[in-house]
Amino acid sequence: MTSASAWRSAARQLPLRLTVGTFFLNSGLSKRGADRATAEGLQQFTTAAYPFLGKLDAERFTKSLSAGETAIAAALLLPMVPAPIAGAALTAFSAGTLGLYLRAPGMRQDGSLRPTEQGIPLAKDVWMLGIGISLMIEGAIGRRR
Repeated sequence: MTSASAWRSAARQLPLRLTVGTFFLNSGLSKRGADRATAEGLQQFTTAAYPFLGKLDAERFTKSLSAGETAIAAALLLPMVPAPIAGAALTAFSAGTLGLYLRAPGMRQDGSLRPTEQGIPLAKDVWMLGIGISLMIEGAIGRRR
């Protein structure tokens, strides 16, 4: 990839990486100091879709989630992390949240993919999936040039 095309690619990615990266940084840091009740509530909600996570201690689960979100934020915000890597991390995480949306009771209207009022916060995360896939595609196209 030429220097000029690398700069154009970075310029196209900047709004995506900056907005989603700061969102993840805020989310990860806000969970870092979660109290026991918050950690248990978060884990209980998550285990409705992913029962194997119930085997973890709730506080450890929340700290791990915080660390994961913070790591994704770093991958998005640090320009030296290649787009396909940042995109893959974002895609994996957003696929997990969309799985939670599809599996957790009460998130969708009966017989539909349309969200309930409670499901909107998870259903809207589909934009993260699109951004993650876009970053992976942009990285793959850039490598071919």
